[in-house]
Amino acid sequence: MTSSFLLSRSFLSLTLRPPSSSSSCASISMANLTTTNAKARLRGIVFDMDGTLTVPVIDFAAMYRTVLGEDEYKRIKAESPTGIDILHHIESWSPDKQQKAYEIIADYEQQGIDKLQIMPGVVELCGFLDSKKIKRGLITRNVKKAIDIFHQRFEVIFSPALGREFRPYKPNPDPLLHICSAWDIQPNEVMMVGDSLKDDIACGKGAGAFTCLLDETGRYGPDDFSVSGLLPDFKVDSLSKIQNILETNFDLNP
Repeated sequence: MTSSFLLSRSFLSLTLRPPSSSSSCASISMANLTTTNAKARLRGIVFDMDGTLTVPVIDFAAMYRTVLGEDEYKRIKAESPTGIDILHHIESWSPDKQQKAYEIIADYEQQGIDKLQIMPGVVELCGFLDSKKIKRGLITRNVKKAIDIFHQRFEVIFSPALGREFRPYKPNPDPLLHICSAWDIQPNEVMMVGDSLKDDIACGKGAGAFTCLLDETGRYGPDDFSVSGLLPDFKVDSLSKIQNILETNFDLNP
C-alpha cells in the first residue's frame, strides 16, 4: 500500500466526466470542484489534536473499560465496529453516574497531558501553511485546558481552537462549520485532517469539506470505509505527506 494517496477524488479524471449516479464519492468530489479542469481552492485546514497534532498516548480502550465496565464495553464494541463514542454514550446516564465517568475520563486525559508530545511534521507543515497564508484551526473532543497546554508548550497556535466545551462536538459538523464561519471561508475550501474515521472524517464530510485521514499504523482499510460509509478524500501515514498532497491537488493562492 502506498503511504499517501488519493482515495475518493481523481481530479484529472473527475473533471473530464460528469458525476455518475453509481458513484456517490465522485458526486461529492465534483461538488467541491468550482471550475472544470481547475484545481479546487484550499484556504484553510482544521486539525484534530490527540493522535494527529500530538503523539497518541491515551489508552482509549482502557478508558472505555474503566468507564463502562468490561461486559458493557464488549457489548458496545461488538455493536459499534467503527468505534465507541464514549461521550455520546454517557450523555443518557444519571448526573451522578455521569460525574464519575467524566472524572475517569479527566484522569486519563491528564495522563495524556503529562506525556504530551508534538507529532513529527507538525512544525514543518504549519510553516508551509503560513508561507501560503492558509489558515489553520483545531477541533478536539478533549478539553480546552489540553488545547491551552498544547499551545503554550509547543508555541504552534491554531485559531479557532475548539474543545468539547463547544457543543455539539465531533462527529457533528457544527464545530467545523463554526470555524469556517469565523474565517469567512466556504467549507468546500477547507480540509479536515484527523486520525479518526468516525469523528474527524465524519465531521469533515458532514460539513462538506475535504478530508484527510492520518493512519500511521494502517489501522483502516476498505472494509472500514465500507462499513462506516465514510471514505476520506486522502489517506496518509505521516503529516509530512500532506504538503505534497496540497501542492499537487489544490490551488493554494490566497
